[in-house]
Amino acid sequence: MGKSVKSICEEYNNDATRLMDILLEIQCKNGHIPDEAIEEVAKTLNISKVDVIQTLSFYHFFTRDNIGDYTVYLNNSAVADMMGRADVAEAFEKEAGCKFESLSEDGKIGLYSTSCIGMSDQEPAAIINGKVFTKLDPYKVKDLVLDMKAGKTIDEMVEKYGDGHNASDLVKSMVFNNIRKKGPVLFSDYETGTSLKKVTGMTPDEVVGIVKDSYLRGRGGAGFPVGLKWDFCRRTQSEETYLMCNADEGEPGTFKERVLLTEKPKLVFEGMAVAGYALDAKQGILYLRYEYKYLKNYLESVLNEMREANLLGKNILGKEGFDFDIRIQFGAGAYVCGEETALIESCEGKRGEPRNRPPFPVQKGYMDEPTVVNNVESLCSVVRIIEKGADWFTMMGSRESAGTKLLSISGDCKYQGVYEIEWGMRIRDIIEMVGAEDVKAIQVGGPSGTLISPRDFKRTICFEDLPTGGSMIIIGHNRNLLRDIVLNFTEFFIEESCGSCTVCRANTVILKDKLLKIMSGKAGKEEIDELKNWTKFNKMANRCGLGQTAANPILTSIENFREEYEKHVKMDEDFDTGFDLASAVEESCDYVGRKPNL
Repeated sequence: MGKSVKSICEEYNNDATRLMDILLEIQCKNGHIPDEAIEEVAKTLNISKVDVIQTLSFYHFFTRDNIGDYTVYLNNSAVADMMGRADVAEAFEKEAGCKFESLSEDGKIGLYSTSCIGMSDQEPAAIINGKVFTKLDPYKVKDLVLDMKAGKTIDEMVEKYGDGHNASDLVKSMVFNNIRKKGPVLFSDYETGTSLKKVTGMTPDEVVGIVKDSYLRGRGGAGFPVGLKWDFCRRTQSEETYLMCNADEGEPGTFKERVLLTEKPKLVFEGMAVAGYALDAKQGILYLRYEYKYLKNYLESVLNEMREANLLGKNILGKEGFDFDIRIQFGAGAYVCGEETALIESCEGKRGEPRNRPPFPVQKGYMDEPTVVNNVESLCSVVRIIEKGADWFTMMGSRESAGTKLLSISGDCKYQGVYEIEWGMRIRDIIEMVGAEDVKAIQVGGPSGTLISPRDFKRTICFEDLPTGGSMIIIGHNRNLLRDIVLNFTEFFIEESCGSCTVCRANTVILKDKLLKIMSGKAGKEEIDELKNWTKFNKMANRCGLGQTAANPILTSIENFREEYEKHVKMDEDFDTGFDLASAVEESCDYVGRKPNL
């Protein structure tokens, strides 16, 4: 074990900031991270054992225990539940002979739940030993478990390959792209390298100016102007600057960047190189969620192709001093790492806990140097803006939202998949486009977004009305909004909180308990307003977007579907909840020898 761990550490130059990569390799080789490996890593990297454990313990996919020869991570997102996850989970338990969160008696099969894995357009889905299995049903589960018991390899269990590059020799995945609508920016014809050739004849300031003139706003959800972020970074005096591409895509219901990385990776990497030129950055990092690890060999191959074509590396396209290259950094399962400072912490081998701001990443980011973090869709858009010009881009979209937007649409509709639309499209037109009928609600922007009712279907997708990072979940009238959607999302935020801020750590649990009380019919009508009032603390007292929006599922559902709550509560003014404070504290008072003072 010692030599193996030591050699892995040496591959990363015994650099403690590459702890994530080191732990991922150890887990890949052993199926878990043994205690002796932790000791050896700490010794080799000259860090404390606590430093190793605190990183290891933070991420969902790291484990110190044996989790089976075949490890099943079954998605438990709201969309998975809508598509029949309960029957699939029951089938796994029956066939494997164990419950979820445990091992089979022979230690061969481990069953575990996990948050959204980016497959909402083909649920129920699971990751088994790193391979994604989509559109599962009880019959498929039975065959899979029989194959496991027979000792088959994961590749032998794949029924058929998906479309596009999913079927390539370097991917061999069951995943389908489900590209339903192609637009002029992201999915139109483009010759790789065109924009890079253009920027080599421009100054970095000119490149930044074009991006600023395009009014491109970040496509990750916050909508901060991309050119302005680049400009702020350039004003920070430093000898080293970094560019990071955020491909964490952990928002439940979002999968658009999975498709871009599969079908348009050169566009992504060229966008990173253009940004690198504008920022005078030499190093780019693609932070890729662990759930997309099946794309690793393919993406590395694309990077090598671009290096051979001199689109990455030294003196790109003959431009003296234009040196820029990209490495892939995998996460290990943490939604909060979609927040840019948490992502930076993770890249440095630490727990993905968001930083206090200021300073902002453009001032002090990765390795305490100026750092720009842009998401996949934003960087792809940059390439086309450089090629076609800012005016071309601003001719599309709405007044404050230029260009196109890539939507991930799933749930109760005929045509789940990816749609490239112009900003400003009405919700009711989207409903018609995706073949949805009898729509009760739509979750716009994932759990952190807004749950809208039919009275809002005349509204439009744009920053000045209904902004979104890309997720749209269609919800039919046959769904129980509180149980199927609001409770699921609230539990998701509880699970994914880093725990650093008290309100995020504690208030989300309090909100869930009050929600359950209402759903059980044991609450009075005034408790709906109590629940709503408690949601305001999340926006007031959390330092990152996760904590600030963790109450949104409850808040927006009360605002737009209050009747769903009212049908559960007692509407009488003098309703007695039956709660007896004296009885509730009796046991604790007896334990400490104190009489209750009520």
